Amino acid sequence: MSRRQDCTGHLSEEFKKGVVEFVDFVERNPTVIDSLGRILCPCTKCKNRIRDEIFWVEKHLCDRGFLEGYTNWTAHGEERWVEHDATNVTQEHEEENTNPYVDMVIDAASDNLNVMEGLEEDPNPLASKFYKLLRSADEPLWDGCTKHTILSAVTQLVNLKSEFNMSESCYNRMVAIIKSMLPESEKLPEDFYRSKTMIQELGLGYEKIDACPNHCMLYYKETSDKTSYAACTMCGHPRFKPKAGDTINSSRCVPYSILRYFSITPRFQRLFMSKNNAQYMKWHVDGVRHDESVITHPADADAWKQFDATHEVFAQESRNVRLGLCTDGFNPFSGSKTPYSCWPVFVTPYNLPPSMCMRREYIFLSLLIPGPKSPGKRLDVYLRPLIDELKVLWDNGVTTYDAWQKKNFNMKAALLWTISDFLAYGMLSGWSTHGRLSCPICMKNTKSFRLQHGAKLYWFDCHRQYLPAGHAFRRDRYSFKKSIVENSFPPKRMSGVDILNELDKLEEANFGANSRGKKGDFGTIHNWVRKSIFWELPYWSTNLIRHNLDIMHIEKNIFDNIFNTVMDVNGKTKDNANAREDLKLICKCPNLELVFENGKYKKPKSTYVLDSQQRRIVCEWIKQLKFSDGYASNISRCVNLADGKIYGMKSHDSHVFMERLIPLAFRDVLPKSIWGVLTELSLFFKEICATEIRPDAVEQTEISIIETVCKLEKIFPLAFFDVMEHLVIHIPYEAKVGGPVQYRWMYPFERCMLFLKRKVRNKARVEGSICKAYILEEISNFTSMYFESTVQTRRTQVPRNDDGGSNLDENHLSIFRYPCLFIGRGSKKYLTDEELHIVHTYILVNCEEIEPYLQ
Repeated sequence: MSRRQDCTGHLSEEFKKGVVEFVDFVERNPTVIDSLGRILCPCTKCKNRIRDEIFWVEKHLCDRGFLEGYTNWTAHGEERWVEHDATNVTQEHEEENTNPYVDMVIDAASDNLNVMEGLEEDPNPLASKFYKLLRSADEPLWDGCTKHTILSAVTQLVNLKSEFNMSESCYNRMVAIIKSMLPESEKLPEDFYRSKTMIQELGLGYEKIDACPNHCMLYYKETSDKTSYAACTMCGHPRFKPKAGDTINSSRCVPYSILRYFSITPRFQRLFMSKNNAQYMKWHVDGVRHDESVITHPADADAWKQFDATHEVFAQESRNVRLGLCTDGFNPFSGSKTPYSCWPVFVTPYNLPPSMCMRREYIFLSLLIPGPKSPGKRLDVYLRPLIDELKVLWDNGVTTYDAWQKKNFNMKAALLWTISDFLAYGMLSGWSTHGRLSCPICMKNTKSFRLQHGAKLYWFDCHRQYLPAGHAFRRDRYSFKKSIVENSFPPKRMSGVDILNELDKLEEANFGANSRGKKGDFGTIHNWVRKSIFWELPYWSTNLIRHNLDIMHIEKNIFDNIFNTVMDVNGKTKDNANAREDLKLICKCPNLELVFENGKYKKPKSTYVLDSQQRRIVCEWIKQLKFSDGYASNISRCVNLADGKIYGMKSHDSHVFMERLIPLAFRDVLPKSIWGVLTELSLFFKEICATEIRPDAVEQTEISIIETVCKLEKIFPLAFFDVMEHLVIHIPYEAKVGGPVQYRWMYPFERCMLFLKRKVRNKARVEGSICKAYILEEISNFTSMYFESTVQTRRTQVPRNDDGGSNLDENHLSIFRYPCLFIGRGSKKYLTDEELHIVHTYILVNCEEIEPYLQ
């Protein structure tokens, strides 16, 4: 094997024979072959650092030759020779590599390895950075150190900074203390700047796109030229800030507004290039389900199955990525009255198992829309780069290397739906969520109308039409609108194709706008303000769900309405004088009408409103509540006993209170009929928010919630029923078609926005500060996958459970397991698990059957 080529330039017979002997030797030693049939490649390029299949190792050897001096095959099972000559000295440095940080560097540069293949001359700058990083992965932190290399130490320290949101000065001081404890030969970078410079090649960058500050246009693609497009073509606003001595062509021009665009393609490619993630990207097909009749993942629901049946070519490759998109605005200035609205756009893949899906490290920031003003109806302007990339990923795909299967494939991606609150729902869909036609499901078929004394409030009186044909509520002339019998049937849900056809017609007619720009049919026949940019996606009209109703905000708003009305919170209750006036005009409730006494109008007390003593009892009970750590926040801090009120409850506090505490809080203070209806509503949210959904149970819930809403209409005033109370009847359909709400609500994205908010260091450069921290977080998440098991990070805190169940045990999820929950009035009595179970599984009409258990 001394000469690889003969005089003709072909491989010599001696070299061929040596390669065959090497391969035969390796095949006789199965201990050096891993579970995927790979061995270390001893070619001059791989140098026993990279594993590959035997066929490709043989090809590498024929193309490049053996590593110089590698004659004793110790990395492939051969015993070390006795002689200690110069050859063996070289051999000692080429032993089998078990350093996970070398694998990390190789995975991070996998998309560039093809460029480096077969280079005979000096490496290009990109390859030089890769090899420099590879050397730091093997170089010990100090002479004689066996536990840490330079790269392992830096990545763990940077991960610590990112996870605990340390400042740079704090990091520098910590590193200085660590360096003073290390031997003199230590090589740890002395500050954060040098540490970041070392590992920045492990991260993925982003693109800056100039934008008009009035949200008119992006200077993107054909309009990106600085000379030709120095001002907005729509409003005329200058593109760059004026600066003395600068010209348009100067590189120092500072734009008024910048959109940060994080391309999603390389981020999805990295998921496959890392063996730690690639094996899970086919879980939606290969994952084990203990019960096929239970929906535990969007892949088990009808929307996913319908998409696969419609687009069979896309579904044939199980590694193609299904996506969800979410956006919302937030003010980065905590506790400040400065108006500022920054809008991140997140994208998350649904291929992953339940224990990994929706975790922060798999929610990718794709766009950061600059403030200070909200983009409003012009959100589509900023979505253009992302939509263009999604169209490329659908039409052509991109060649991606699967590190788990050791094969290249053409990766494609499809957007299943968007996730947002109700305000952003209108911005994303193009359907205005204001006014009489605010429901995007019922559309023009709604029966809502404006209350005469309710200012801008609309009453959604269309729930009885969803009841079965013979239901008694349809014929009730007294409990609902005066002398009205409901004979109509529920409106048909429009398909994506029908909506697209309607939008095409409206677009041709400029959405019904007249010469003055006023839309004549808007608000009467339709609520469309524009055709959303998502309709440019070829598959968008075939999706069963395009925009999700966010149950987080719906549940929060309903809870606020119930709690503020029952507790009679001044300024927030729906039972005010105007509501009583509307009640007199529309319904037959003489006992609730305003009474004129002593020259003033008085509001008779209703049965659903608590008096001051009852409110104090409820507040004292809430003040005594205690939960196990991690289940809920300290709700007792929100109670003001002096005023008998509750302040500052967050969305998750309302979520816990609505699903777990309402039946207990109002058990002794409300009439049984009212308490029973509120318990039914509580049970509905508990069932619809379950991590496992049974389609037959959801169908029953879809019917029962309509009757529950009708019962609420018989109890509460008209002003109580805005669009949020109406949207509840549409939630079960989306749960049945889209899967568990945990994959389609805002909670994980709100946490991501809180993370971004905490990363703002430079208040004058909010977006730049966020992007800088996010890139570091990406590097931190990527490197943490290669840490030793003894290193604790956020990734290793929650155990994985890939069988479709929750990350936490059921005992941690149920409030019934917390005996510290106070139930008694004054005596601090505890309810048993059985009593709590009876209360929360209330389904009986007659409350007296439960009363004996509550004595």
